[in-house]
Amino acid sequence: MKLYSTNNPILEVDFKEAVFNSLPQDKGLYMPHAIPRLDDVFISNIGQYTLPEIAFMVARNVLQGAIPDFDLHTIINDAINFPAPVVALEDGSYVLELFHGPSLAFKDFGARFMSRVMSYFLEEGEKELHVLVATSGDTGGAVALGFLGVAGTKVTILYPKGKVSPVQELQLTTNGHNIHAIEVDGTFDDCQALVKQAFTDATLNEKFRLTSANSINISRLIPQTFYYFNAWSQLRRLGKTEVIFSVPSGNFGNIGAGLLAWKMGLPVKQFIAATNANDTVPVFLESGVYQAKPSVQTWSNAMDVGNPSNWVRIMNLFNNDRDALKDLVTGYKFGDDETVSAIEQIFAANNYVACPHTAIAWLGVQRWKETYAGENAAMVFLSTAHPCKFPDVFKGEIASAVEIPEQVKELEGKPKQAISLPADFEAFKRYLLEN
Repeated sequence: MKLYSTNNPILEVDFKEAVFNSLPQDKGLYMPHAIPRLDDVFISNIGQYTLPEIAFMVARNVLQGAIPDFDLHTIINDAINFPAPVVALEDGSYVLELFHGPSLAFKDFGARFMSRVMSYFLEEGEKELHVLVATSGDTGGAVALGFLGVAGTKVTILYPKGKVSPVQELQLTTNGHNIHAIEVDGTFDDCQALVKQAFTDATLNEKFRLTSANSINISRLIPQTFYYFNAWSQLRRLGKTEVIFSVPSGNFGNIGAGLLAWKMGLPVKQFIAATNANDTVPVFLESGVYQAKPSVQTWSNAMDVGNPSNWVRIMNLFNNDRDALKDLVTGYKFGDDETVSAIEQIFAANNYVACPHTAIAWLGVQRWKETYAGENAAMVFLSTAHPCKFPDVFKGEIASAVEIPEQVKELEGKPKQAISLPADFEAFKRYLLEN
């Protein structure tokens, strides 16, 4: 498997280098030189395969021998050991539940696969791998649990002060061992900028072997394609022939993975990019003007991104052709009031508790139905996190219906282990050098 930088198509690196270096020095993002289509027979008969079997076939197709089959089987069977069911709701839509992993968020797919791939590639005697990750909520928890105790690795997680939920903060700050948390006085965009700058700083790169666990790392994106194929497998068993995915979108890695799956042959009729008030992409799709902006805090905090990193990858997939992109991707934005109302509507109709991100994806389905009445495709909206992570959003009967998983109960009472820093690169650099 060979990859190039989105800023330099001539650049060529192998998968191991892209995994460990994460971000090219030209500040682009790594993309595969070739995205092979999966075999039509496999796609036609996908309903007969399990999630681990699908994950293996997809990974094998895109990695093109970068990891031998036996080792790839081992990695996938260890990393993807939890379900991702498609659940039918009363309104005829389907929710794809991606929160059944250890950190209760869809990020478990990417973080667990990545940590095992990095561990596989690490050779005895090599310099310790220092993983830097910025999080707006769920990424940090998934990375912390994915890398906890992994030999030869140290993880530093940056998160915006006061802008993650209490459960998310517990998942970030109570691990200890090789997991370190930094509470940044700023936004997610500030955290992301600090991480990106670290990767291009000569002093830090000379001292440390740095890599990222954000979705800027290609090894995070590849496993997120697995659940799109797996959802289609479940829908085929139900006799469905067309699918539309509504994806709650912040940093645009999730929908980027869906589009990568489409490139590999997944027969998707339409993607809906559903955002909150951070509407950089819906505005671009409507106007043709891409204008990054400071992020705005919302109830759906994991989507509070004003300058989504993965958008450059999506444009790259479509050769920067906005018209071609618009044929497949529709963007909608929704505010906090609409989000809370959607949570109430979903619960009233289905006795189902949706997290705020999931509610926004459901709203994308409803907007699409209003615009395209009579649509016969299966409408699937992605549920990216367990509702227990957002206790402040739910009231009354809905709050009472939220079940608290055992792994969350075990976190309560554990001491917070985090340091506070301003959104200043020199302060962050000094911390890394001194610690």
